[in-house]
Amino acid sequence: MTRLRGRTVLVAGGRVSGLATVPPLQDLGAHVLVTDSDSGAVAKAETLGARGILQDDLLANPASFDDIALVVTSPGLRVDSPVLAAAAGRGIPIWGDIELSWRIDRAGLYGPPTQWLVVTGTNGKTTTTSMVASILESAGIESAACGNIGLPVLDALRRDPHPAALAVELSSFQLFWAPSVRPEAGVVLNIAEDHLDWHGGMDGYVRAKAGALTGRVAVVGLDDARAASLASDSPAERVVGFRLGEPSVGELGVVGSDLVDRAFAEHTSLISVDDVHPAGPAGVMDALAAAAVTRAIGIAPDTVADGLRSYQVGPHRNAVVRTVAGVTFVDDSKATNPHAARSSLLAYDRIVWIAGGLLKGAAVDELVAEVAPRLAAALVMGRDGTQIAEAVARHAPDVPVVTFSTGDDADVTRVAEDADVVMQAVVREAARRAEPGDTVLLAPAAASLDMFVDYGHRGRSFADAVSALTDSDVVDGGEQS
Repeated sequence: MTRLRGRTVLVAGGRVSGLATVPPLQDLGAHVLVTDSDSGAVAKAETLGARGILQDDLLANPASFDDIALVVTSPGLRVDSPVLAAAAGRGIPIWGDIELSWRIDRAGLYGPPTQWLVVTGTNGKTTTTSMVASILESAGIESAACGNIGLPVLDALRRDPHPAALAVELSSFQLFWAPSVRPEAGVVLNIAEDHLDWHGGMDGYVRAKAGALTGRVAVVGLDDARAASLASDSPAERVVGFRLGEPSVGELGVVGSDLVDRAFAEHTSLISVDDVHPAGPAGVMDALAAAAVTRAIGIAPDTVADGLRSYQVGPHRNAVVRTVAGVTFVDDSKATNPHAARSSLLAYDRIVWIAGGLLKGAAVDELVAEVAPRLAAALVMGRDGTQIAEAVARHAPDVPVVTFSTGDDADVTRVAEDADVVMQAVVREAARRAEPGDTVLLAPAAASLDMFVDYGHRGRSFADAVSALTDSDVVDGGEQS
């Protein structure tokens, strides 16, 4: 890290993760240059004391790369993006913000190196990471939940007092750009089709996820075939599994009504299934994973139980918004891929399903075929909504489908007020289609960025539209349908 002193580091991407790298790089003595396609992001970087340059201007002048010693990229940029391709062509090293965070932490720039507890998977990352953070808090360990969960790792490392442990949620993008990370314990919860367009297919996506299993203890979800298959290739000192069924030696699982540890103890009950929130199989799996990575660093069973009991479910994760005239409206906007949507779709008997957005190369036929008997209606929107509508037509031909357009669904950057207008229309139609006892479920099975700022905006838009409903919107609608 000392070799960066007096050298120029290019930060590719001036959003949250990119801007978080500026002060640490300056603390290392580097000259920081930030590039972005948005002039507002460049201006924000300049307020931090960095130099800024628009991406087009940088690329128009190849000599701009001559003095650059390192590129730190925002995780979402692909290898073939123009700035990274130009840097790679000149042999300039490229690190992700997580790689930089790891190296700064190992170098002790802000204090003694911390214990990283890394969580990844297609579904359940944020819930598991939050559970880990809750357990660390119960143990009285100075810590933070960070990474893909919202708080940049570098911001967490710069906190006073300095954290002794971090609950780090990492996406496949972040792991791809962070090859040096060796967590104290890391878990791969599950692996299903997601971000295949970014990784060039399933093999690349799986390889990126496996980066969480390169530290001292590797934890894998045994009920997921792809995650379980990573156990044999992990270089970790110890591999631990977890499952919903009865655990073997070296595993965590469920015996009767209790979560049980047979990996770090002979046979120790941790907590009752009834005390785990969110309820249901997905919540229990996340709790088992959180218990495994925290037991791996020696946290006592009673403390693990206390942390799991005190955990509060976050917004947009299968959260009940309101019940109107006997119809329950549920926000699972965080279900940004088919695998994530499956958990909530299987939790209700009869559903008016709100879906659609960016599928990112994922297929939905298997999901639709499985949940078809539960569907009362499907309301689809967004760029790839038509693919979901066609899958419903194939596998549930008797289920009515209503498609909502934003005008130009091919425009992936369409984030505008009309997204909220469309959501209002979708929710009103869902109320019209629902009957007392039904669940109107926002479980998009797709990303939000074609219409909304993020999944949080999508969930808030849904909740606002539900709040505007009256009993007559459901009762009158039910009589018409």
